Amino acid sequence: MQTEKKDIRALSKEQLRNFFVAQGDKAFRGNQVYEWLWNKGAHKFDDMTNVAKATRQMLEDNFVINHIKVDQMQRSEDGTVKNAVRLHDGLIVESVLIPTETRTTACVSSQVGCSLDCNFCATARLKRMRNLNPDEIYDQVVAIDNESKLYFDRPLSNIVFMGMGEPLMNYNNVIKAIDMITSPEGLGMSPKRITVSTSGIPKMIKKLADDEVKFKLAVSLHSAVDEIRSQIMPFSENFPLKDLRESLEYWYSKTKSRVTYEYVVWKGINDDKKSIDALVKFCKYVPCKVNLIEYNPIDDGEFQQAPAAAIEAYISALERNDIVAKVRRSRGKDIDAACGQLANKEAEA
Repeated sequence: MQTEKKDIRALSKEQLRNFFVAQGDKAFRGNQVYEWLWNKGAHKFDDMTNVAKATRQMLEDNFVINHIKVDQMQRSEDGTVKNAVRLHDGLIVESVLIPTETRTTACVSSQVGCSLDCNFCATARLKRMRNLNPDEIYDQVVAIDNESKLYFDRPLSNIVFMGMGEPLMNYNNVIKAIDMITSPEGLGMSPKRITVSTSGIPKMIKKLADDEVKFKLAVSLHSAVDEIRSQIMPFSENFPLKDLRESLEYWYSKTKSRVTYEYVVWKGINDDKKSIDALVKFCKYVPCKVNLIEYNPIDDGEFQQAPAAAIEAYISALERNDIVAKVRRSRGKDIDAACGQLANKEAEA
């Protein structure tokens, strides 16, 4: 019975070198193949033109390259591009290219579905099927980088882990993917151009700090009042704001990197003075900035966009207290590519 072939990109460079030595070949052959897999983005072994044909056949006999495939691409009237990405096992995730005049940002997924249960988010309604592997995260970025060059004549400038899934619930694979994205042997991007967004898992935020990561941290806060936050994000009952605050203070003491709070204002939920005052107070614990995000409805349920006056009240209160705040308009709403809308509608059809 034939054993299933191993995905070659699960091997480190050292493991690849050792593999070639064990085959009676030179160790440097592992370096060549590693460069093809990561820096040159080879989809199949036959792409490796400076590797002997017999060696390529030997790789074919022993390994697979589980490359992603952009199954469907949609372009919004505002220039946003959404990819439905098919994985090697047939599952689908979504990633988004968000262009502005000065930069292009990739919004990538870290899980198929999501581990959490945020009531306002379409992705949370999908059960978590599995974590993405480092190469599957990396491939999303490569695909969007290629689209950025094709459609906007410039390379990708920023990456946000704000797609499907909770990145810190797939910690090791996300870190490995970022290591390769920032490595000269991969895409060579600066970690300062990468933001990992979490719903707020204190233990894992502290681990990020201990691991001395260089990328930026964003927290989906949405309320600085425990009862309201647990209504919006039921899982947060296990992670009270006191614990979240402590982990963020620890993060800042270790990294000296300010935190971004992602915050949606909903009508009748967190659009009152109590909520505004609580956010202002929470923002004083560590240096931060606040992104007030336009809500993108996923149905006609309890969550509705707050009136403009409520957003203005937030902005005024934050600015009075010298807290940097801006309103982030959603992009790609016409193709369900905006925040909270990624739900594989094509996959369900």
